[in-house]
Amino acid sequence: MSIQLSPGVSISEIDLTTVVPSSIATVGAFAGNATWGPGNTFYTVDSETTLVSVFGEPNSNTYLDFFTAADFLAYSNNLQFVRALSPNTFNATANTSGPSIQIPNEEIYSTEYMLLDNQNKYGPFVARYAGALGNSIKIDVFDSSDVNAFSNWEFSGFFNGPPSTSSHVLNSGGANDEFHMVITDANGAISGSKGTILEIYPFMSKSSNAIDDNGISTFYKNVLLSKSQYIYSVDPIDYANTKSTWGSTSTTNFARTSVANTTFVLSGGVDAPLTDADYIAAFSKFANKTLIDVGLVLTAAASTTLQQYIIDNIVTPTGSLVGRSGDSMAFISPPYNAVVNQPGMEVSNIRAWNNALNRNSSYVFVDSGWKYIYDKYNNVYRYVPLNGDTAGLCVFTDAIADPWYSIAGLNRGAIKNAVKLAWNPNQTQRDQLYQMGINPVVSFPGQGTILFGDKTFVSKPSAFDRINVRRLFITLEKFISLSAQYSLFEFNDDFTRAQFVSMVTPYLRSVQGKRGITDFLVVCDSTNNTPQVIDNNQFVGSIFIKPARSINFIQLNFVAVATGVQFSVVTGAV
Repeated sequence: MSIQLSPGVSISEIDLTTVVPSSIATVGAFAGNATWGPGNTFYTVDSETTLVSVFGEPNSNTYLDFFTAADFLAYSNNLQFVRALSPNTFNATANTSGPSIQIPNEEIYSTEYMLLDNQNKYGPFVARYAGALGNSIKIDVFDSSDVNAFSNWEFSGFFNGPPSTSSHVLNSGGANDEFHMVITDANGAISGSKGTILEIYPFMSKSSNAIDDNGISTFYKNVLLSKSQYIYSVDPIDYANTKSTWGSTSTTNFARTSVANTTFVLSGGVDAPLTDADYIAAFSKFANKTLIDVGLVLTAAASTTLQQYIIDNIVTPTGSLVGRSGDSMAFISPPYNAVVNQPGMEVSNIRAWNNALNRNSSYVFVDSGWKYIYDKYNNVYRYVPLNGDTAGLCVFTDAIADPWYSIAGLNRGAIKNAVKLAWNPNQTQRDQLYQMGINPVVSFPGQGTILFGDKTFVSKPSAFDRINVRRLFITLEKFISLSAQYSLFEFNDDFTRAQFVSMVTPYLRSVQGKRGITDFLVVCDSTNNTPQVIDNNQFVGSIFIKPARSINFIQLNFVAVATGVQFSVVTGAV
C-alpha cells in the first residue's frame, strides 16, 4: 500500500495469474542436401510446395534428404530446414575468369559483399544461392534513354518506355540513374523451359539513396536483395567506365553503360558432394536451444557417424547439460543396405548396425527401415528412410490428442505415402527388433502401413523406455521451466514458493485430466529450500510425476462355460 499524505483512495493491481506458457514441442529440425536455397541458416518450411520453391526439386543427389523433409511435412507445417553446404559448392558468377565464391545466405552477402568494392572479381552479378542451378541464369540490362534503341530491345514490351532519370534524382540535381533488368532461365534448368522469364525489374536506380514516391528504396542492389529469388549484385555493371558513379548519391550525373543492352550469363556454379563434416556443421546449428526452439530432429539416411553426433551433441543431455539439454528427440532409421533387398538378413544386419552405433538414449526413436515411394518430380520409384514419417506421427498425435499419447498403432500410427515397405517384419522378427529398442513398421492387409512400436532407444527397463513418457516429460519440463523463469530475481520466501506451486499445480492437474499422468506432487517449501539453498541464491521446486503407460501387450481369454454355471463363479479363475 502506498503512503498518502492526505485522505484519499489508493488502488493497486496484483498479478497472481502467472501461468505455464505454451512452447513449441512439435517443430521439426533437419539439415540436408539441396540444389538451391539459403545455406547454413535456418529456414521455416511449411509445406512440400515451399520446400520445392525455395530449395529446388530433388535429383539423384538430394532425393533422400528432400523426401525425408517432404514426408515430415505430410503431417506438419513447421520444419526448420538448414541447407548443408560443402566448402566446394560455389555460386555462379558473371565473371568467367574470376575466382570461385560461396555466398551461402543473405547475411553473408549483406555483410561481406553488398557494399564493398570487390575490384570486379566476381562481375556485376552472383547467383543468389550456391550450386550448379545458377549456371542457367541470364541477366539482360538495358541502360539507355534512346527510344530507337529501346524499341529494338527484345524485352521492350514488358516496360513502359526506356529508362531515364528518376524523380528523386532529378529533384536532387542528378541524372541518368534509371535502368531496366530482365532475368531469364537460359537453359531451362530452373523452370523446365529454356528462355523462361523469371523476374522483371523496371526503372531501378544506380543511386544508393534513391527512393520512390512511397519512400521505398529503388537502388538496384537493395531491390534485388529484397525481391530477387535468383541473383545478388556485387560489382558495377560496367565496372571500368562507371566504377566512380554507380552506387553514388542522388546528386550524381550517372554514366550510362557503353552498350545499351548488356547480357550476362552466369557460370561457375558447382554442386559438391557432402561429407559427414558438412552435415555435422549444418546440424550443429540446432545444438543451441537459445537460438531456435525445435522438438523433433530428423536424420534421413545419416551415416552412423552423423547419427552418433546428433545423439551425443543435440538431443541427449549429459551431466553438463550440453546441446539442447533434453528438450528434443532424434528419429533414426537403419541404413539402406541393412533392409533393402536383404531377404532373411534384415534382423542380423540391423543388429550389426546397432552394435556399431553403440548408443543408449531415451531421447532417440528408431524405426525398422525404409519405404518405397513414387518420385513425381523424376517419374521414378525410390526407397527412402522412415524417420521423417515417425517424427511426423508425433505432430499428428499432438494435433488429435496430446504429446503423452503413443504415436504407434492403428489409431495414430498410420504411415503416409508408402507404396510398400522394403521389409515387412513378421511377428518373430518384430520380437527381435523390440528387444533391441527398434520399432517395427508393418503393412497389414486392409489396414495399411502402421508403426507398431513405441519404444525409445534405451536398454534398461524404465518409465522412459516408451516415447509417450519421454515426450510427456519433455513437454512438462519445457513448459514449466519457461514459466519458472519468472521466479528469477524474486525473493526465495514463502510467497514466491507458494506462487510457484499455485502456478504449476493447475497445469499438472490439466495434464492429469487429459490422461497424461495418474498422480503428481509439487514440493516447494522450506524442506527443499533450506537456509543453505537460499544463501546460495538458489530456488528448488520438486515435481513428482506418475506417468500414464501405453498398452503394449493384450491378453484375451475366451472361456467356454457350461449352461448351468453362474459367471460369478468362474470370473476369478481366468
